[in-house]
Amino acid sequence: MSAELKNQGNAALQSGKIQEAIKLYSDAIKIDPTNHVLHSNRSAAYCKADRFEDALLDADECIRLQPNWSKGYSRKAAALEFLNRSDEAIVTYEHILKLEPTNDQASKNLSDLRNRVSQSGDKRGFSLASIFNDENFMKKLENHPRTREYLKDPAFKMKMEMMKRDPNLLNMMLQDKQIMDVIAVGLDVEPDNIEIKPQDEVPETKASTRKEEKVTKMEVELSDNEKSSLLQKEKGNEAYKAKNFDEALKYYQKAIDLDSTNCTFYTNMAAVYFEQEKYEVCIEMCNKSVEVGRENRADYKLIAKAYSRAGNAYLKLEDLISAKKFFEKSLSEHRVPEIVRKCNDVERKIKEKEKLAYFNPELSEQAKQLGNMEFQRGKYPEAMKHYAEAIKRNPDDPKIYSNRAACYTKLIEFNMALKDCEKCIQLDSKFIKGYLRKAACLMAMKDSSKAADAYRKALEVDPNCEEAREGLRQTYMVSEDPEEMRKRAMQDPEIQEILGDPAMQIILGQMQKDPAAFKEHLQNPLVAAKLQKLMEKGFIAVR
Repeated sequence: MSAELKNQGNAALQSGKIQEAIKLYSDAIKIDPTNHVLHSNRSAAYCKADRFEDALLDADECIRLQPNWSKGYSRKAAALEFLNRSDEAIVTYEHILKLEPTNDQASKNLSDLRNRVSQSGDKRGFSLASIFNDENFMKKLENHPRTREYLKDPAFKMKMEMMKRDPNLLNMMLQDKQIMDVIAVGLDVEPDNIEIKPQDEVPETKASTRKEEKVTKMEVELSDNEKSSLLQKEKGNEAYKAKNFDEALKYYQKAIDLDSTNCTFYTNMAAVYFEQEKYEVCIEMCNKSVEVGRENRADYKLIAKAYSRAGNAYLKLEDLISAKKFFEKSLSEHRVPEIVRKCNDVERKIKEKEKLAYFNPELSEQAKQLGNMEFQRGKYPEAMKHYAEAIKRNPDDPKIYSNRAACYTKLIEFNMALKDCEKCIQLDSKFIKGYLRKAACLMAMKDSSKAADAYRKALEVDPNCEEAREGLRQTYMVSEDPEEMRKRAMQDPEIQEILGDPAMQIILGQMQKDPAAFKEHLQNPLVAAKLQKLMEKGFIAVR
């Protein structure tokens, strides 16, 4: 599996799919973290993605795993050159020559680098551009399967000539895929084990032979312990699916004994403990998985999985704070929609729990009474503080919102007052005080039309409410320029429809001739509603 992923990564890198190549190499490393070739190839991909620090880390890991392999040092030297750490790159090239005194490429790179340092201060644009004048480099381009095709393109050959004449142009062309490809060839940052064949070589035609070669490579690259550990893991997975959890734990433990660097073995054990409802042990194993994964540079998705599994265990323990913490850690590694949903659900439950823990109707009533006392003294800000506390203690009492709305009105905070009135009405649609406060607030905001609607709602609750009757009458008597009101009202589609109704035109004509007809028409609810709308907009004056 690791070899297959590596080959797919090589193919992706050759076709310019750099991010895909990085992912494939990372997946291969997850399966076989001790394979130095995989770290070498990913280092090459990181260089092409301009992630030179990551390229250097992979090169160092490659060297740690195989300290006598010169290619790892070549990767490191290339990354150091890109990072303009020339002194360190020189030391690295020198070490390559100690390992392989006949390595002509390393000798040439070292000589070029020393010249660049002495002549140009190692400016990146010049140091990279110098490779375009290298005869050996041109030969490498002719032998490389991808760049060989580039050389057939007249436009590409013109770009190469431009690089030779003016090296400073390179800085302007670093986003050009073809230029970055030839630089990768020049600095020897192509992935290993990509078959580069001379033009006259006949390619392999038997797919079955290739497949057998891949299998053989995989068997060679995996140690006996690693192969055995993966076999134990598969047996553990089968036992887990069959719900033979004790057997699964034995197999996973054997896998760990054979290869303690694979974090997935610990995550799998955590899954078993979760099913056995041993949630504390599950969390402990998840933390161990993260620790092992960090030490061995495991894929971020594996780290995320361990964190999310711990979060699920904390949920079972009803420790919402810890569950939220671990879900957030998981999302910081890899964003999965399911974990986003779980994190949001936990956050909502935490807020509900906090709200429920604070709920106390008795303390709410005490706070409300303190607010009433301050309101009577004219200390409205102090009253609001007490009302706010009362609402926190009992958020379902509409009277408290009504009282706070009165405070906001006194402080000329009409928008806030309206919100409290709406909340009050939402909690109890029969609470008439909410409508009266809302109407009074709207009148203060000079919105007599909406105030009239609020007074009418109050009258629906209590037809004998004198305050609502008087308030509604006041909305009809608000002094405003009649002409301005009519102009504004004519923009209202509802008014346009009423005035365009032939029946209403007849009724309005009757009312002009006989004012007593007004009362008669009010007996018809549909006509009365239209007449009230016209009164609100100033088309009918009531005297």
